[in-house]
Amino acid sequence: MNTRSKRILIGVCVAVGTLAIFALNVPGMRPTQRPQTVTTGEAKIGGPFVLTDTHGKRVTDDILKGHLSLLYFGFTNCPDICPLALGTMTEALKIAGPVADTVMPVFVSIDPERDTPQAMGEYIANFHPRFVALTGSIDEVKTMTTNWRVYFAKQGGGDEKAYTMAHSDFVYLIGPDGRYLTHFRSEDSSLDMANRIKRELLPK
Repeated sequence: MNTRSKRILIGVCVAVGTLAIFALNVPGMRPTQRPQTVTTGEAKIGGPFVLTDTHGKRVTDDILKGHLSLLYFGFTNCPDICPLALGTMTEALKIAGPVADTVMPVFVSIDPERDTPQAMGEYIANFHPRFVALTGSIDEVKTMTTNWRVYFAKQGGGDEKAYTMAHSDFVYLIGPDGRYLTHFRSEDSSLDMANRIKRELLPK
């Protein structure tokens, strides 16, 4: 797929995702909210990592510290769930408004064979301007996904480049100390995400 075709596909996915996000936020159109579950103890999710950003700079898990972060794992050739998730993150930050100006959205590739820093930079330009996109070697990505309890697997394709990636579809909310706070599923709307962000940032 050439660059122009990919941009058109991303644009269509973002447009469809935006309509879906809008529908979920219109009163009467959202599904019944699931009951909240309360858990105790600290989730063993997260850990150190070393990856590369879109400028070729090496970054560590320190990038997640000092502010809230939204963290998503996916790949640039993803036809549907990745652009929808990144669109939801983008819309959530818009809904949250100025209170969320310090929140950093982060996109980590689980397909480093194709997702070069340049490819990541071109892709992420379709979403929130504060997005940080990270990639690395296969071993570096596996280390991070293991620590963050992220599933991914290459699927199909006789051609070595003609394959897709099955993967977890969670958006993680990370606290200023770099630790996991909670996660959002695909059925959670941008409004759900924005409200949780504001709860963390506004004075108690």
